[in-house]
Amino acid sequence: MSPAESSFTDRLLGRVRLGGLLSLAAPILAIVFAGLITSIVLLITGDPPLETLGIMVDYGVQPRSIVLTLNSATTYYLSALAVAIGFRMNLFNIGVDGQYRLAALTAAAVGGAVVLPAPLHIALIIFVAMLVGAGWASIAGLLKVRRGVSEVISTIMLNAIATALGSWLLNKDRLAVSVAGSNNIGTKPIGPSGQVPGMAIIPGTETKVFGLVILAIVMGILYHVLLNRTRFGFDLRATGRSESAAVASGVNVKKMILVAMILSGAVAGLVGMPQLLGASYSYSLDFPTGLGFTGIAIALLGRNNPIGIAFGALLWAFLDTSSGILQLHEISPEIVQIMQGTIVLSVIIAYELVHRYQISAGQRRVSKELASGTPTQAEGASA
Repeated sequence: MSPAESSFTDRLLGRVRLGGLLSLAAPILAIVFAGLITSIVLLITGDPPLETLGIMVDYGVQPRSIVLTLNSATTYYLSALAVAIGFRMNLFNIGVDGQYRLAALTAAAVGGAVVLPAPLHIALIIFVAMLVGAGWASIAGLLKVRRGVSEVISTIMLNAIATALGSWLLNKDRLAVSVAGSNNIGTKPIGPSGQVPGMAIIPGTETKVFGLVILAIVMGILYHVLLNRTRFGFDLRATGRSESAAVASGVNVKKMILVAMILSGAVAGLVGMPQLLGASYSYSLDFPTGLGFTGIAIALLGRNNPIGIAFGALLWAFLDTSSGILQLHEISPEIVQIMQGTIVLSVIIAYELVHRYQISAGQRRVSKELASGTPTQAEGASA
């Protein structure tokens, strides 16, 4: 290797390291900033920030709280992955909330109506959930590619329709039955063959971690492999960055939009499965809602990276779990929502500032190299 090539390689590696450090520093600084804002709010309301944080941490590290955090993070992670698939394609799938609720309702009804051997029963329920989620999301995809309707508008409307349709279906005249010992109604309970047992992996508590946490891990791996190790993933990311460039390279943009929405909806269909197959075994009026919107925040927090999303899901779940103890100490639990909102806003701003800095630094570097006659990155690569 010549001295010029060696110098170029050293500069390139230095820039890669700097970019990685900046990307890592952005969320850390955002969380610190969110902590400062939350501390100011606590001081205004007369609550000591450090004592409040200590209460949350002490409660959050208890064995039962750790299990609850892991269980919440499992559903949050699946929701964020569904959103992230759309984000990588430059699509804003706000409809994850409606997709997973309608998918869970349909899958619960099918699961409660059939009796099969355990593996087949579980597989059928999961397949139905993914099919319904994909089918509901495909409506927004078709509207975008056929009529140019923004996926933001169509998915918001489809959320409302899914809510109304779910209410219509969850009726004693259709899919619902009375829940014993309460005024609640829900689908017919899924039998033991369709239930996924939990895992007692946290000592000190009888509460179990959702068995489908393994599914969430597998989906994260598949997400990474699909988007970063396949031709389809390259085409999807290229289309998301520049449709015109993708068209010039022979990519069918309309097909990619439709497929991305279908994949996003299929993963969204999995969001309710850990709760359905691991805890409730029925879709009732008190089935968890709003997970799709939480997924949007976590996908933004994790920058659509499966590992970043995992940390974001764990952080979000930890804050949600820890907030349960605050009211007993006469501290408003809404302070956690303020912190969560501030974290997301701060992360978005921090990443944008890092992005602009990197662009500006790149422009200055190229100008300097051109002025000094040093080979630029493109020239060094071609050499």
